[in-house]
Amino acid sequence: MPESKKIIFSIETSCDETAMALVEAKGKLISPKFKVIKNAILSQIAKHKEFGGVVPNIAKREHQKALPEMLEIFEVVPEFEDIDIIAVTVGPGLEPALWTGIEFAEDLGKKINKPVFPANHIKGHLYSFLLSSINNINELFPAVALIVSGGHTILLLLNSISEYKVLGETKDDAAGEAFDKGARLLGLPYPGGPELEKLALKGNSATFNFPRPMANQDNFDFSFAGLKTALLYKLKDSYKANWKDINKKAISGISDNLASGDAEDIAASYQQAIIDCLAAKTFKAVKKFSARSVIISGGVAANKALRKAFAEIAKKENIEFLAPEQQFNTDNAAMIAASSYIESLQGIERPLEANGNLSL
Repeated sequence: MPESKKIIFSIETSCDETAMALVEAKGKLISPKFKVIKNAILSQIAKHKEFGGVVPNIAKREHQKALPEMLEIFEVVPEFEDIDIIAVTVGPGLEPALWTGIEFAEDLGKKINKPVFPANHIKGHLYSFLLSSINNINELFPAVALIVSGGHTILLLLNSISEYKVLGETKDDAAGEAFDKGARLLGLPYPGGPELEKLALKGNSATFNFPRPMANQDNFDFSFAGLKTALLYKLKDSYKANWKDINKKAISGISDNLASGDAEDIAASYQQAIIDCLAAKTFKAVKKFSARSVIISGGVAANKALRKAFAEIAKKENIEFLAPEQQFNTDNAAMIAASSYIESLQGIERPLEANGNLSL
């Protein structure tokens, strides 16, 4: 008997990326499989760059402009005629942006007479690794999963695809915030995380010994606010001009006023401190729960130094390391299709309304 399948059209508008995807999903909870038919993302970076961060009402306006244009691209894909479910992100995220996607999905659902499923953005990141080919999913469990993004740093123990327990979270800034705030202090343009990573490539990560907050504590929680403060003091020490003359809210050109080579070394050392904090807690959990695999996902999981560090440690521990393909790390709609399929198999229901603080 052939395996049943669903064609899912998904929409993601939780922040500053307008995204749509068409995904074929099949299989039961013990071994779901996904084929990405089409995946499209339109970034709003250029619109928010001058503000140094995402402006909710601008994000909403850009989503309203982009959604109808993107839909035209998908309507010519043959599989679009066979849609079974429309999935849309309802949270967490910026509520003005979320509502734009929800209202668009509702209107489309009425137009083509298809049900609309309210999807969880964080679970999208969690399940994004499933968008790549995996031979035997059940051999991965128990697994330790780290979700790292601009808004979240969450460590999970997965006993199966649908059974998980939150082991720890950040007590203040998320890892992505630590990257972005560090980049801002260094005078790097928005989006800061990727810019800091580029600068760090030219530096020596062993030059400066930044603190590793909570890394040695007997828990699975994280903290990055103190690390950001340590970076601020390091910049004050290294800055050649009078620090009091600098506008802390809109720092620019810091790198040009540091001692030769300092900017690169500071960026590399700061990045390494973040990576070490994430690795310390993640692999402590791996050992405690005898995990067979470690999974990272979320926007920060696109960081090549982080992926390399985790892959190397996993190899030493003789466990499997998994991370989504680069196109599925940042906010995208394919991961929303995956999470909606898994949650629909579980019978999970939630209101079709924006919830900026929706949790796992």
